[in-house]
Amino acid sequence: MSETTSVPTQIDVAATSIGEAAIEDALKEITSRPTVFGIHELSVSYGRSLALAGVTMDIRKNIVTAVIGPSGCGKSTFIRCLNRMSDTVPKIQVGGRIDYHGHDLRSPKVDPVEVRRRIGMVFQRPNPFPKSIYDNIAFALRVLGMKDDLDGRVERALRKAALWDEVKDRLKETALGLSGGQQQRLCIARAIAVEPEVVLFDEPCSALDPISTAAIEDLMHELKREYTLVIVTHNMQQAARVSDRCAFFTTEVNEESDTRTGILVEYDRTDQMFSNPSDTRTENYVTGRFG
Repeated sequence: MSETTSVPTQIDVAATSIGEAAIEDALKEITSRPTVFGIHELSVSYGRSLALAGVTMDIRKNIVTAVIGPSGCGKSTFIRCLNRMSDTVPKIQVGGRIDYHGHDLRSPKVDPVEVRRRIGMVFQRPNPFPKSIYDNIAFALRVLGMKDDLDGRVERALRKAALWDEVKDRLKETALGLSGGQQQRLCIARAIAVEPEVVLFDEPCSALDPISTAAIEDLMHELKREYTLVIVTHNMQQAARVSDRCAFFTTEVNEESDTRTGILVEYDRTDQMFSNPSDTRTENYVTGRFG
């Protein structure tokens, strides 16, 4: 394989201060963590169009997993399967198996509402409710019957999202008056208030300025202490900065039918993916030769 242009990762930065041996120990510790999602031959079709095929990978606890790849390769389709948001799409067909702590996530016995409480999601654009800052957090808590110590739950969620100090004196004001970055952190607070284990991020910074993006990235480093995070991003530098493991998806083109199908090309430690990928398609993408 040809020499790649390495993108600095959090692991690279750490290596300069604590040494290669310590980094290797840390990486071994990551791969020894419990598996949260075991994904086996996942496929997704919209009608007769096969959008995603043959995805097999695992996602481990309390790390950040980045999903990268060109537009149309099925990244968002993939993560929406992880909390059954895909169920809401007409004519969708999902094949294969997704195990969540060893249990079939798509079993008819599994309540999709409970799935989405345990596996929260933050979308590309901030989508606060047209309610007060307080009620944005409290609404889902009330619906789910988590009404004990409501004020405390709201405050803890806002503190975890690094937003409390900025809004504590205007909790009754509309959330629509917040800046874009504040609104996105409010959406993160709303997602974690209901005590999930996993938080999915679908391009959470694409609509934000660099300062707000940096705040969200810093927040992710804090949140992974308590949550398992999966982030879809087009930003290679962001994937390198925030993630511990990285999955590269691309598209296969069927010339006869003129259709495109997303596939998983490579899944590995982030430092490995950006410095010495095992597949030339990954190398070409992370070095900017295509995509």
